[in-house]
Amino acid sequence: MDQRIRRNSGRRRRRRRRQQRRAAVLLICLVILIGAVSAGVLIIRELTGNYTASYEADNYNKNLYQGTLFASDLCVASEEVDLEGFVPDTDLHAAGLFNLDEDSVVCGYKLYDRLYPASTTKIMTALLALKYGNMDDEVTISSNATDFNWDEVTSGLRTGDKVSMYDLVCGLLLHSGNDCGTAIAEHIAGSEDTFADMMNEEAASLGATGTHFANPHGLHDENHYTTAYDLYLIFNECIKDERFVEIISMDSYTGTLTGSDGTVRNQVWTPTQAYGAGSAVEPEGVRVLGGKTGTTQQAGNCVILYDEDSSGHPYISVIMGADGTTRLYDQMNTLMQSGIAGTTSQDSQSSADEQTAE
Repeated sequence: MDQRIRRNSGRRRRRRRRQQRRAAVLLICLVILIGAVSAGVLIIRELTGNYTASYEADNYNKNLYQGTLFASDLCVASEEVDLEGFVPDTDLHAAGLFNLDEDSVVCGYKLYDRLYPASTTKIMTALLALKYGNMDDEVTISSNATDFNWDEVTSGLRTGDKVSMYDLVCGLLLHSGNDCGTAIAEHIAGSEDTFADMMNEEAASLGATGTHFANPHGLHDENHYTTAYDLYLIFNECIKDERFVEIISMDSYTGTLTGSDGTVRNQVWTPTQAYGAGSAVEPEGVRVLGGKTGTTQQAGNCVILYDEDSSGHPYISVIMGADGTTRLYDQMNTLMQSGIAGTTSQDSQSSADEQTAE
């Protein structure tokens, strides 16, 4: 009896050990399987992530600037475009020259680098004013629109003044009045912040994806930036409006400001860009129709211009971040001389050679 009990007990122990061994084997297999699956997922993620990042780096910006996402009537370039005869200063932030008839980038230096636009911002403010505002509207100037430091450019507006929207746009573009920018923003959108949202929406609609605006005037803000190429996109849209071209082409404009007491004052505004002011002369064979400047310590000296060659072919030229006004216009003249006047001379010579051959 005792022997049977011992034999049965031994069998049960051996059965339990076999079950334990099988359970251990199954557990080990399960751990191995889970490890293999996890490793596979990680490998797939790594490969997919690297491929995605590589694809975006190699193709996204190129496709964007080669025009895949843009209209066919825009100047596009995926890389820098050298221009013989134009050597940018080492500390220059960016430069660009765009042939609007041929939809080509004649010169592109750091076109897609993020930079601060300073008062070139105001071309977007003007674009929205002309697009959504009524130029005959009478705008009442708020205390916020006159709250600027002594060294921040204003157009002479006073709290309580009544000024037409058209006069505000003229003061904005010609004299670069920060007060005009704020007054326009408040009248159209109710506040500067809401207007900045409108500016960003408009920039996105134009393909200016490297731009973010924080205010309507361009006074420095870390979150207020653009690129030279985006400025071209915005300016190119601006010059489609004849009113914009008319204003930036003016030698001067006299604004009418009616004070809160009914007193009428006249304010004369002249262009801040040196060609319009008569303090700089464009190269022979080039005519500057107008433009917009911008200057802050962080942005340097900037200007974007609407020009044409001697045959009337239009261009947009931009210099950003020059070290002082002298270098700004020296660099701009070299850019226009090399890319506009020089091209015109070559075309004229080619035409003369063809006529001689005939």
